[in-house]
Amino acid sequence: MEPEERRRVSGNLGSSQQTAKETPGSPTCNDSCSDPGHPGVKEGMLMGELEALVQEMVKTSSWWERRGLDWFILALNFLALPLGFLCLRSQSTLIFALGIIILGVVHHTFTVKGSHLASHGALSNSKHWSRFWVLFFVEVCTSFTAEQATHGHVKLHHGYTNVVGLGDSSTWKVPILNRYVYMFFAPLMLPIITPLVALGLLRKEEPRIVLRTLCLMSLGLFSHYWLLIKVSGFQSPGFALLCMLITRGLLAHPYIHVNIFQHIGLPMFSLDKKPRRIHMMSLGVLNLPRNPILDWTFGHSLISCHVEHHLFPRLSDNMCLKVKPVVSQFLQRNHLPYNEDSYLSRLSLFLSRYEELMVHAPPITDLVGLQ
Repeated sequence: MEPEERRRVSGNLGSSQQTAKETPGSPTCNDSCSDPGHPGVKEGMLMGELEALVQEMVKTSSWWERRGLDWFILALNFLALPLGFLCLRSQSTLIFALGIIILGVVHHTFTVKGSHLASHGALSNSKHWSRFWVLFFVEVCTSFTAEQATHGHVKLHHGYTNVVGLGDSSTWKVPILNRYVYMFFAPLMLPIITPLVALGLLRKEEPRIVLRTLCLMSLGLFSHYWLLIKVSGFQSPGFALLCMLITRGLLAHPYIHVNIFQHIGLPMFSLDKKPRRIHMMSLGVLNLPRNPILDWTFGHSLISCHVEHHLFPRLSDNMCLKVKPVVSQFLQRNHLPYNEDSYLSRLSLFLSRYEELMVHAPPITDLVGLQ
């Protein structure tokens, strides 16, 4: 997306509140913010009004709507695990392929949907159970470190969405790779890269955390390997490892794509001039269309309700979907952006403008008076 296009998206805020660059004497959020007519106060009131609408929906929703449906999906995936491993015993190519698909879908449901919900505390009100599920889904299933996942995603990405150097999704950029290698071949290596990155990040942690993470990561990887040998009946260790690579990378392509499509190419902000929360999320986040496979494995909050998720990160996937009409109508009624685009459209954009989006530093958008 060109800088001109970015300004046009954010132009919905009104030219009286925004310029491409801050000019001397432009209004900023200082002592004048106490004035009810000041833009900063108005935007704070908008966020408060939206929060009240969403909280009212949450209060009137049943446990099934708030958490039950998402737990039902996770439970079905737990129950599907034995079937997946048993299918790999078959001499039939079709049944064997079905086993690969089942294990791949289960793996990504645990490592993406499960890890994501757990890291935001959306699976339980209990602090201890929330911690347990974070360790299980992130460290045992994903082979990553829970502390770094929570810090990088919850504290940085959500706390500073599209703020350059903090939550700008730059960790997904690999400038040395060309567009075709990055978009189509590099994702195949994600199952290998993920634990290696985790090992590098563990150097920043305390010894007790390092020991715990290494034990849980080893438990997850060895359990997967052991089940392939003992339950699926694989005779070759190499073939078992190859099967692990295939199932763990089955949906790696859309996983990488979704993570860059929904933020990169949208307005980016500097730390000292970042807008208020409602503008930061409405400008810097994009929803993709619903997709049955990705809705099941990644969750609505990462696909068609990403704007809603960034505004209300502790909501479950199903609740994000339920509040979506309220959020979209509220933003549009108040002349705020509500970004949506198709998967193929974003893919085409990133292939045609790969260097601009994934190699060069992004231009900074300044929203004067809304900081």
